Amino acid sequence: MPYLPPTIASRDLPRLRAVTQSFSRPRHPDVYAGAYAEATAQLQKLDARPGARVAIGVGSRGIRDITAVVRATVAACRDAGLTPFVTPAMGSHGGGTADGQRHVLEHLGVTEASVGAPIVSDTAVEQIGVTKWGMPIFFDKTALAADLIVPVNRVKPHTDFAGTHESGLCKMLVIGFANHIGCSRVHQETFARFHQVVPETASLILEKVPVAFGMAIVENAYDETYLVEAVAREQILAREAELLQIAYANMPRLYFEHIDVLIVDEIGKNISGAGMDPNIIGRTAKGTLAGYNGPSITRIVVAGLTNASGGNGIGIGQADFTTQQAAAQIDRETTYANAIAAGTPESGRLPIVLPALDDALRAALLTSGVDDWSQAAVVRIQNTLHLDAIWVSDALAPVVETHPGLCWTEE
Repeated sequence: MPYLPPTIASRDLPRLRAVTQSFSRPRHPDVYAGAYAEATAQLQKLDARPGARVAIGVGSRGIRDITAVVRATVAACRDAGLTPFVTPAMGSHGGGTADGQRHVLEHLGVTEASVGAPIVSDTAVEQIGVTKWGMPIFFDKTALAADLIVPVNRVKPHTDFAGTHESGLCKMLVIGFANHIGCSRVHQETFARFHQVVPETASLILEKVPVAFGMAIVENAYDETYLVEAVAREQILAREAELLQIAYANMPRLYFEHIDVLIVDEIGKNISGAGMDPNIIGRTAKGTLAGYNGPSITRIVVAGLTNASGGNGIGIGQADFTTQQAAAQIDRETTYANAIAAGTPESGRLPIVLPALDDALRAALLTSGVDDWSQAAVVRIQNTLHLDAIWVSDALAPVVETHPGLCWTEE
């Protein structure tokens, strides 16, 4: 039985033209040298014994220069006479297993050869305290056995909640180092409370755990490193709040007020923790993102997953339609483990699956409320991380021709 009526299945689709979006582009001149200098400056302030073991926590996806920053941090520690090693700090990612998390690090480009230090992956945790509201606090045993701990993470807006501390060093301390068990427990608090849970729990962890400093990265709208900063232990809470505002100011966006159909070529955990960034599309697993100021979008079509996602299909639940190709790429075990641990089963649900992208686009247009498809506002993007090159339908030509941040791409 055909999914679409014959008259719809053969209907012409709107023409799409290439458009360039321009954003502010501040860039770090030398990421490795900058990270090395920052880490060295913090290490010089410490009274660490020679040979002290330093656990460098790594785990967030989609950070362009993560290998360079980790390698520089390792080198700074070695040059200071310390013994660094890398440990996964990624909560439930990689299926919540030690081997799975080591594999995720390899996907990120973080290997023993690339960063110059051993990788010790073990998901065992120890309870180190309880919050004032009764939530047990778990922390990675491997990291606790070290003399010093250095989390390395990008500071950026979170995909499911808004607060003074979203994605960054504090979230890595609270959730990344908590491994699968602790990550699942924290997410039971629900995203509605994360604006309180993350900073207050991080504050308790900083009192109990030997964090030396944190390596914070802020990227620009082109997914390039803007800032890399070693933040002293006692300044992590205050400085991360400031860095978050810098990250917000440097986010990309879609320069339109309304989109009838948004086509997303690929989603993935290397693109966003939510697969496709709610700060760009306005949708979360639970509904509309609070404080969202981007375009209203009637229908979303997802065409596929990134190879680097490793089959993690988180975010597919925010689409209205997808393709058989995308559905076939999803690894259920990885996706479901992540969705359950995050407390958002909605994010792993399949939307309507149609044979090909054209079928999905026709279904989206048919249900968008636009009768004349030549007047439909259609936008196609590679993913929600890279928004400088996009494609738009003729209905959006007036916006392209009048907006200072938009221009037709020369062919």
